[in-house]
Amino acid sequence: MPIRISSGGEGEFQILLDRQSALDIGAFVVDGVDISPGIAIPSDGDRRIDHALQGFFFTCGPDHIRHPEPIEGHVEGRAFPLHGSLCATPVGQTRMSEVGEAPGCSAETEVLLANGGAALVSRHWSINGETSEVVLADRVTNIGKQPFAPMLMYHMNIGGWLMGEQTRISGAMLPEGARPWRFGEGESAHFCLPAAASAEGGWASVTLGPFEALSGRSLTVRFSTDTLPYLQMWRCQRGSADVVSIEPVSHRIAKRTELATAGEMPMLDPGKSVDYALAFRIR
Repeated sequence: MPIRISSGGEGEFQILLDRQSALDIGAFVVDGVDISPGIAIPSDGDRRIDHALQGFFFTCGPDHIRHPEPIEGHVEGRAFPLHGSLCATPVGQTRMSEVGEAPGCSAETEVLLANGGAALVSRHWSINGETSEVVLADRVTNIGKQPFAPMLMYHMNIGGWLMGEQTRISGAMLPEGARPWRFGEGESAHFCLPAAASAEGGWASVTLGPFEALSGRSLTVRFSTDTLPYLQMWRCQRGSADVVSIEPVSHRIAKRTELATAGEMPMLDPGKSVDYALAFRIR
C-alpha cells in the first residue's frame, strides 16, 4: 500500500510514496490530475527503471548514476547497474508525522552497493503548511567496511501531454534565463548545466510551465547546490513515450574515470554521511 500525503491551499495535491522503492513518489496528483508520465516512457530493458520512470519521482545512486560503467578494482565485466543500486529497494521502516507536526513521512533504507559495500539512506518528506511546498531531506551514510564515492540524481518525471506552446523552462542557470520545453533536436534530448554559481543562498531554482491542464500553474523545483551542483533535464517524445524530466544531480555528465581524474569523485569513509535536499511546489 502506498503512503498518501495531502495538502490544500494553492493547487490542492496528494503525493503517493512507494514503500517498495526507497520511498520515492509513485504519483503526484494535482486537482485530480496525476502529472506523472505513467506508461508513456521509453524502456531501457531494466524493469526496475521502467517501473520507476512511470512515477513522478525516483532516485539514482547512491553509488552510481546514469548508464552502467565498470566497477573500479573489480573483475572485468562487472558493472554498476543502470541508475545505481537504490532503485526498487524496499524501505526498512517508516514513520508518519506525529500530531501537531507538518504532514510528512520518514524512512530508512539499507542498500547493498554494487561494489560490495553498503549504505543507509535516511529520508524525510514533509509539506510546508504555509507554502504547500514538498520538501525532501536525504542523508546517505556509509555503513559498509570500505569507502565509496557517493553519487545521486533525482528524477522528477512529468507527462509531456501537459506541455503547451507557452510551456517553458526557466532558471538563472540557463544561458538566457529560459528556453522552450521542447529543447534540442529530434525525438529525445538532454542537457546538464552547472547551477551553483547562479544559486541564491545555496539553493538553485528551475520552473517548468505553465501547464494548460493545471489552469496555467507551473512546477517549481529548488535544490541545495552544496551537494547537487548541476541541473540535468531530459525529454523523450518517441513512439508512445512522452515524458519530460527535471533532474538535480551531484555530478556533470562524464565517465567515472574522467570524474575521478578531475578530483570530482570524493570518497565517503565508513561511518561518514553526506546530505542532500530539494523542494518542489505547484503554483
